Amino acid sequence: MSYRIGLGVDFHQLAEGKKLWIGGIEIPHYKGSVGHSDADVLLHAICDAMLGALSLGDIGAHFPDTSPEYKDIDSKILLQRSFGLIREEGYVIVNIDSTLCLEAPKIKPYVNAMREVIARIVQIDVHDISIKATTTEKMGFAGREEGLMAYATVLLKRDTAGE
Repeated sequence: MSYRIGLGVDFHQLAEGKKLWIGGIEIPHYKGSVGHSDADVLLHAICDAMLGALSLGDIGAHFPDTSPEYKDIDSKILLQRSFGLIREEGYVIVNIDSTLCLEAPKIKPYVNAMREVIARIVQIDVHDISIKATTTEKMGFAGREEGLMAYATVLLKRDTAGE
């Protein structure tokens, strides 16, 4: 098959005194994500979408939260390693579409920086990356600012440039 599509989703709790990393950048906020790594919900969802598109398992299978090796790791490294796995399979990314669900902070001022970070790592044009955000209208854990979530869809294409 020359094209493959994958869907990733990730959730993290929010807590005061933690840093908030989304899309590979630190966003100033009084709460941050809780996790074994830096808990970058967007990059984790993108990793899962890439891995899932090629039936390579999920982020937890490759980078288990029980491993001291990944304690407090920068999720940009996880994205780079996940991208390496799809490259080993002979695929490149066509585009990424993602949505963040959180009540606060507003992420619009940071979206272009996120897109630039992700584009550099996965070697695609910044215009091939969409990052959107929505609130949950104060409903559920995201609406109460107890956590946040991200969804990502990634389209992969077999790399025929080397053939």
